[in-house]
Amino acid sequence: MNDSEDAGTHAEVPDAPGSAGNTMLRSATAPTAVSRSQPEHAHHPVPAAYRAAAAWSWRTLVIAAAIALLGFVLWQVRLVVFALAVAILLAALLQPAVSWLRRHRWPRALAAGVVFVAFIAVVGGLLTLVGGAVSGQFGEVIERAGDALTELQAWFAGPPFYLTEVQIEVWVDRVQEVFGQDEQALTEGAVAGAAAAIEVLSGLAIALFALLMFLYDGGAIWRWAVGLFPRTSRAHADGAGQHAWGTLTSYVRGQTLVAIFDGFFITLLLWILNVPLALALGVLVFFGAYIPLIGALVAGTLAVLVAFVANGLVTAVIVLIGIIAIQQVEGNVFAPLVLGRMARIHPLAVVLAITLGVLVAGVLGGIVAVPLVAIANSVGKYLAGAASVDGAAQAVRTGPD
Repeated sequence: MNDSEDAGTHAEVPDAPGSAGNTMLRSATAPTAVSRSQPEHAHHPVPAAYRAAAAWSWRTLVIAAAIALLGFVLWQVRLVVFALAVAILLAALLQPAVSWLRRHRWPRALAAGVVFVAFIAVVGGLLTLVGGAVSGQFGEVIERAGDALTELQAWFAGPPFYLTEVQIEVWVDRVQEVFGQDEQALTEGAVAGAAAAIEVLSGLAIALFALLMFLYDGGAIWRWAVGLFPRTSRAHADGAGQHAWGTLTSYVRGQTLVAIFDGFFITLLLWILNVPLALALGVLVFFGAYIPLIGALVAGTLAVLVAFVANGLVTAVIVLIGIIAIQQVEGNVFAPLVLGRMARIHPLAVVLAITLGVLVAGVLGGIVAVPLVAIANSVGKYLAGAASVDGAAQAVRTGPD
C-alpha cells in the first residue's frame, strides 16, 4: 500500500527541466522569445528616423534661441562689451611686458603702471605725428588734386569710355547735387556723429580702465571667473581658458608684427615715390592690418587714390604694384613665420568671420571676429582632447566588463 502510494506520488511530480512537459508548461505561462526580442515601439506610428530628427530639431531650436537671447542682451550693453573686448586684446599684447618686468622683481603695481603709460605714450605719439603730417601736407594734396582731375578727365575722354566734356560735367553736377541737396539730412548726420563720438569716448575710457585692471590683477580676475563654474568642471574651465589666452596672445603679438611689417614697407614705398601723407597712410595701414585681409585692402586702396590724386596715374600704378608685392611677401612668408601654427586660420574662415563680424557689429566686430574664431578652434581642440583623456581614464578605472 505504501509502495503504491509512493509510486503514485512520484508519478504526479512535474517533469524535470528540459523535458517536453515542462516546455509546454512554460509556453503557456511565459512570453515567447519572439515577443521578448521585439522593441516596445515596434508598432509606433512615426518612424524612428523622424523621431530622431524631431528630437535633434527642437534641441537645436532651444540652443539657437538661447544664443539669440544672449546676443540680444549683449547688444543692449554693447558699449561695455566692445570696451572689454578691446581691453582684452590690448592686455594680450601688453601682458608679456608686465610679466617680464615682474620676473625682474618689479612690484606688480609699478610694472602694470609703467607698461600702461608707455602704451598711451606710443599711441599718442603716433597720432601726433599723423596729425602734424596731415596738417602740413593736406594743402599740397588739394593743390595737386586739380591736375589729377584734369588727367582723369582726359582718361575718361579716351578709350574705352569716350565721354565728352559735357557728359563729364553733368556727372559732376549730379554728384554735387546728391551731397548738397538735403541740408536737414546733413544736420541730422552731424548730430548722430556727435552722439557716436561721445559713445566712442565713453567706451575708450572704460577700455583703458579695464586694461589697467587686467594688467594689474588679471590673475585674480581669472581665478574668480573659474570659481563661478561647478567644482567638477573648474579644471577643464581653467585649462580651456589657458589655451584661449595662449592663442589670443600669440595671435595679437603676431598680428602686431604683421602690422609693423606692412606699415613700415608701405610707408617706405610712398616716401620713395614722394607721395604726400606717406606717414599718415603708413599708420593707417598699421591699424588696418588688425583686420586681416580687409583692413590692408582698404588702407592700400586709399594709398593708391592719394598717389593718383597727388602724383598722377603712373605713380598710382607703381604704388598699387608695390602694395601687392608687399602683401604677397607678408601673406606667404612673413605672417606664417610670426603667427605660428596655433593662431593660423584658413583664409575662408577669416573672410567669413570678418564678414559676419562686420554685419553684426561693424568695424569692431570685424576686429574681434578672427581672434574669436582662433580661440574657439583652440578651445574646441583642447576640450575634445580632455574628453578623450577622461574617457580613457574612466575605462581604466572600471576595467573590462
